[in-house]
Amino acid sequence: MEYRRLGRSGLKLSALSYGSWVTFRYQIDDGAAVDCLKTAYESGVNFFDNAEAYAEGESERIMGRALKKLGFGRDTYCVSSKVFWGGKKPTQRGLSFKHVRDACHAALERLQLDYLDLFFCHRPDPETPVEETVRAMDTLVRQGKVLYWGTSEWSAERIREAWDVARELALTPPTMEQPQYSMLERARVEREYLPLYESIGLGTTIWSPLASGVLTGKYKDGVPPGSRMALPEYAWLRQEFETEEGRADIRKATELLPLAKELGISPAQLAIAWCLKNPHVSTVILGASNAAQLCENLASMDTVSLLTDAVMRRIETVLRNRPE
Repeated sequence: MEYRRLGRSGLKLSALSYGSWVTFRYQIDDGAAVDCLKTAYESGVNFFDNAEAYAEGESERIMGRALKKLGFGRDTYCVSSKVFWGGKKPTQRGLSFKHVRDACHAALERLQLDYLDLFFCHRPDPETPVEETVRAMDTLVRQGKVLYWGTSEWSAERIREAWDVARELALTPPTMEQPQYSMLERARVEREYLPLYESIGLGTTIWSPLASGVLTGKYKDGVPPGSRMALPEYAWLRQEFETEEGRADIRKATELLPLAKELGISPAQLAIAWCLKNPHVSTVILGASNAAQLCENLASMDTVSLLTDAVMRRIETVLRNRPE
């Protein structure tokens, strides 16, 4: 396993990490969660990603029970949570000081932890001043309940605002952003955030490197039973890929299948290795519904060297979406 610094911080995360979005509760029970976390940890993974919104908190409860059963040394791994969608009542949503505080405490209880290593603002909140959210996060850091805080799917402008507010008021600035990034979703990571990597040392913990499974090639003939897009709770995801743009992405994924076969790797490994080639990616969050699938994806670490400059150029001829 390779370990990369989280932006300019001193924290080193495994280049491949494991997240619970979609899978925990919907596809994975406690027993399978234990198997997957154990497989990841023994392969060198030291970062496990979660959020209050995942399965309405049940995802964190499953992960908490699994981590307690496995008994890993707390100083050997990192766990995250995210705050924004905590419930339906007004005080359970958004990034107000109250909800940020309450969400952190609730996540700690569900995960059975004393502190969160990483805590993300799951989306920007136009109804809450950035300064209020920065103060809330700084308070949690000073209390020892959060070590590093960051954002998810924030614009570069808003991240910069949070950074400037923190520096002006001598508060803790954001360390990392969690954006979607894959062969099919590139603009934000490769273009919009580019000035932030050097100016503030932004780290990135990217999600959906397989574009919700599209880059595995399994959707080329439709939606197979048991897949992510077949879940009733994620009908919106299926609708996205039934648009003309979505169908075009599926065609691109299909065009990449012969290249993966030529290299002797799976389509998933090709897509994950491609993400790892980006030096601005701190860690790639994997989502797997069983230990065997996770092992296959973790093996992507050994395939990065196959993606030579010539191979990367061939990939670009298929994608045709490099941000200018």
